[in-house]
Amino acid sequence: MSAAETEKSGTFKGLRLTNTLTRSREDFRAIDDGNVRLYVCGPTVYDYAHIGNARPAIVFDVLFRLLRHLYGEDHVTYARNITDVDDKINARALRDHPDMPLNEAIALVTQKTADQFHKDIAALGVLQPTHEPRATQHIDGMIEMVKTLIDKGHAYEADGEVLFDTVSMPDYGGLSKRNLDEQRAGARIAVDAHKKNPGDFVLWKLSSDEEPGWASPWGRGRPGWHLECSVMSEHHLGEVFDIHGGGLDLIFPHHENEIAQSRCAHGTGTMANYWMHNGFLQVEGRKMSKSEGNFFTIKELLEDTGFGGRKWPGEVLRLAMLMTNYREPIDFSVRKLEEAENLLVKWPEPIETDAAPDPQVLDALLDDLNTSAAIQRLHALASDAAKDSEKLAAYSASAALLGLSPVKVDMAGIDESAILEAVNNRLEALNAKNWAEADRIRDELTSQGILLKDSKDSETGARITSWEVKR
Repeated sequence: MSAAETEKSGTFKGLRLTNTLTRSREDFRAIDDGNVRLYVCGPTVYDYAHIGNARPAIVFDVLFRLLRHLYGEDHVTYARNITDVDDKINARALRDHPDMPLNEAIALVTQKTADQFHKDIAALGVLQPTHEPRATQHIDGMIEMVKTLIDKGHAYEADGEVLFDTVSMPDYGGLSKRNLDEQRAGARIAVDAHKKNPGDFVLWKLSSDEEPGWASPWGRGRPGWHLECSVMSEHHLGEVFDIHGGGLDLIFPHHENEIAQSRCAHGTGTMANYWMHNGFLQVEGRKMSKSEGNFFTIKELLEDTGFGGRKWPGEVLRLAMLMTNYREPIDFSVRKLEEAENLLVKWPEPIETDAAPDPQVLDALLDDLNTSAAIQRLHALASDAAKDSEKLAAYSASAALLGLSPVKVDMAGIDESAILEAVNNRLEALNAKNWAEADRIRDELTSQGILLKDSKDSETGARITSWEVKR
């Protein structure tokens, strides 16, 4: 493919994206308006996906929905891979199934984990991608790419491994803005003796009899992690495609090395025209880790009560993610989830509609996926949607574009008459300045999941208390 063929030549439809490759916000122009192509790195299926894994799934789901709105559902191809060959998977299989043959144990771990991932992200409102390739389905393509890189002088065999020769690529490091001299100067450990250069990375490594492996010209082995995505993206999207996405932590080394392999194998000036990365996630102001006791899987948040003492609906988790700009760090907290739920319980049920999304919601998303501004506008639409059929249609189309739906409050077991009586008793206590009794009633209702909101009548100045159920 020539340089001219890889230029951003499609029609500009108003979408602007921040491109990590250029460190700037750019007009998005597809290579081919008839087939807009998006690739996002998916999970390595050795353990259940954690809440940090949910962020790219949700962010790029919104982008997928937006691209389908702009170009048509049949004109967008989205590939999100599953990594099902990895040393972490091997270790988990040995740990969980020590008495089982390793290949059987690996198959059990990867299938169970992938099934749970699909269940989890479906609860978050994430659409299925067009393609979901698994690494083990593309081993032959990986072997062919390694052969090509060796033939072109970009890879070499040493000590049972095939490594990419980073010095063979003059502009290696263009995505992360790291050059080879900086990598040498910054090396903190001794370089492996078989490597020509400190930054050289594994394309293919030998497998022991106890490890999964495939026959290759260099012996029975398995691919390096970076190689997998280069081959899977090429297979489904071509040598050069439009957008590559993932978390900020993948810029180096994973995405940098994908670019190196793909460009050198195919002789292209780029792998993807636009690179997008979502920011990091913290939990309650701290880095998420098991040692900190703040590590939560999506499954745990949906099904258990370990975070904030309750389960959380998938709609709430999704909205909480989208309330922060995708490029910014996010502090995932109980307070943020409660804020998201407070919005969702007030929104009306969307309707099936062919109406266009609200222009302000669409404009916000066209502005580098400004979901926070889009949600603010959606909330304003929701307040009038129940009273105006046109606004209900625009609200419904806008909610669908964001993949959002309201939360239905479960009223089972709620005695509304008893709550109203308690609220009235509290108002009497407040009017009598019996603060202790008023606080006691509020605390009792709060313990039952009933939240109170005090206000005053604008005309009479009388105290008014509204209540809502939080589950």
